[in-house]
Amino acid sequence: MAMDKKKGDENTYVIHPEYKNKFRPGPTKEIIRDVLQSKLDKATYSMETTQLLTKQVADDIKDRLKELNLPRYKIVVQVSIGEQKGQGVRMGTRCFWDGDTDSYASETFSNESLFCVATAYGIYLY
Repeated sequence: MAMDKKKGDENTYVIHPEYKNKFRPGPTKEIIRDVLQSKLDKATYSMETTQLLTKQVADDIKDRLKELNLPRYKIVVQVSIGEQKGQGVRMGTRCFWDGDTDSYASETFSNESLFCVATAYGIYLY
């Protein structure tokens, strides 16, 4: 018995996002910069409260990136906050991904009391 297929019932195998729906580092950096500035401008480092502050900053960045409505993208946000004592910090990342669809953006922030490094990754789900 044959089933009648309606228009739109065909299988679609989308392996790349449309150009307008790609994760872009430029707008992502602006969002990260805005969140860091608004959340950390007057913040002071405290060992007791920094864990909660780190989570709040990461959640705010993730929520703002979700507002971009990038279909089929998994958004991962990593935030590190440390006490500002004039020390240097190096951070590195290695990723195995599709360079055509996946990307990341990173921003730093510092004031008299603390420094912060925030990175957002956009990974396209096939």
